[in-house]
Amino acid sequence: MRNVVFGCALLGVTALSSAATAAVISFGTPSPASGAVVAKPKRSRIAKSHARAATFASLHVHVHVSRVRRVEPHRDRARVHAVVGARRIGASPSLYEKTTAITILRAQGCAAGKAQTSGLVVLDFGELSFRSDRGGYGTVTFANRFAPNRSITWAMKSYAHGYSKCLPRRSKAHITLARGTSNYGADTPSTYTAGRLWAGATVAVANYLRRHHLDHVTSAAADDVEPAWDRGFARTYGFFRGYAHADHGYLLYNYGSLDGGVGAIWKLRQAYYVAGGMHEARAVPEIYNRAMAQEWGELARLSYARYGTPIKLAGLMTQHWTSCSRCGFTAPRARHELARALAKTSHISARTLASVTNIEVAAP
Repeated sequence: MRNVVFGCALLGVTALSSAATAAVISFGTPSPASGAVVAKPKRSRIAKSHARAATFASLHVHVHVSRVRRVEPHRDRARVHAVVGARRIGASPSLYEKTTAITILRAQGCAAGKAQTSGLVVLDFGELSFRSDRGGYGTVTFANRFAPNRSITWAMKSYAHGYSKCLPRRSKAHITLARGTSNYGADTPSTYTAGRLWAGATVAVANYLRRHHLDHVTSAAADDVEPAWDRGFARTYGFFRGYAHADHGYLLYNYGSLDGGVGAIWKLRQAYYVAGGMHEARAVPEIYNRAMAQEWGELARLSYARYGTPIKLAGLMTQHWTSCSRCGFTAPRARHELARALAKTSHISARTLASVTNIEVAAP
C-alpha cells in the first residue's frame, strides 16, 4: 500500500491525477508451507487513483504530527481505536507508524491483546532510508522522522510484549507480527543490504519472543510493494534478494498493489517473484476496489499458466473505516471480489482469503 505526507501534504493528495491505479493465515511457526513493507511521506505514495486519493485526503485531513507523549496502555483510548475499528469489520489491525516510542508501541500491543486480536498485524515504519550519523540503515516514519533499525526492533518487541501481557488468561489468540516497510523511495546505499538487515532484525525479534516465552506472537517481515514506486524493479529485487540471503525461514509478506496489472509497469516474472516466486514471499494484496481484485486475479492465472505454480496468497488487506463511506471495501466485500477474480483458476484455495488485515494511521 501500501504509502505519504501526513498533515498538510495530505490535503493536496487529490491533485495527483496521474497516479497509478488502484491477509493472512496466522501460523504457529514460519515455514515455506505457510500461506502467504511507507515510504517517505509524499503525496504520490497515496495517490494511486482518483478514488484512493479522495479517500485518503478525506480520511487523514485531521492527522497532525505532534510531540510523542507518554501513555499508559489501560488509559490510552486512542490506541484502542484502530483495534476496535478493525474488529468491527472482521479484520486484524495493522498500522502506519509515526513513532518507535516504546511506551506507545506497548500500548498499541496491549490494546490488540485485550481485544484478543488474531491474524497478521503489519507495523509499517515507512520507507527505507540511511543515515550514517544516526545508526546507518532504517526508515523514515510517517512523522517524517528517521528511525534506525535498532529502534524499530525495540518497537516490535514492545508491541509483542504489550500484546502478550494484556491477553486474557487462557486466550488462544495468536498474531503474526510483521516488521513493515515499502519499496517507495528507498534512499539507501544498497537495498540488498537493507533487505539482509531487515531479515536479521526479524530473526532477532523471533529470538526475543522465544527467550521471553511470548508464544502468542510469531515474527515476520512485510513490504508494501507497488510497481509505480520502482518502475525498473531493481530496488525491490535487491531488497527481496537481500532478505532471502540466509535460509532463516521467516516469511516476507507483500501487502502491495499491481498498479494497472501485469504488463502495465512490471512484467509477469517481476510481479510473480514478489508474490510467491521468491521462496519466503507471501502475497497479502491490497483490495480496496474491484479493479485491484481483478488485477490480482489476472496475476494468479498468468502465473500458473507460465510457471505451473500459483502465487502464494495469505489473505488480503483493506483500508476501510466504519466512519468513512469512501474508504474502500469492507472485509467481506474485499474477500468476495477477490474470490470472484480468482474463480477462473482452481489452484488457489478460498481458505487463503479467510483472514484480512485492515491498515490505518496510528493515533498521534
